[in-house]
Formats: sequence, C-alpha cells, structure tokens
Amino acid sequence: MTDVVTDLSEFDLPFRRKAILRWVEFDSGLVMTRLVLREGHRITQVDFDSETALALGEALVGAATRD
Repeated sequence: MTDVVTDLSEFDLPFRRKAILRWVEFDSGLVMTRLVLREGHRITQVDFDSETALALGEALVGAATRD
C-alpha cells in the first residue's frame, strides 16, 4: 500500500518561489496537511496535524488582515 497525496492549492510567491498545500493520508491512517516550499532547487516540506494547520491558518489570516 502507498500513501495518498492530494494537491489542494498552489501559490506563486515573490522572488520566483512557490508554495504547495497538500493533503497526505499515510498507510497507517494518519492524515496530515503538508506545506511544500520551493526556492530554486531547494525544497522544504513540513507536515502539520489538523490542530496546528488550523492555528497556522488563523495566524496567516490575522497577519494578512492586520492594520
């Protein structure tokens, strides 16, 4: 059996960078939200549990709407 990875969103960022948001279901049944950051040849992947993904989303909205 293999992990199931579903792309959710893709964002073009400043300075030719890219962010990809993925839904990952591992063979064990664990489900995570994965953030992939691409900068040239460098790739960084970070997996979040649902609680942390929600907190990060709220923090991003707060930062984006800050006066």
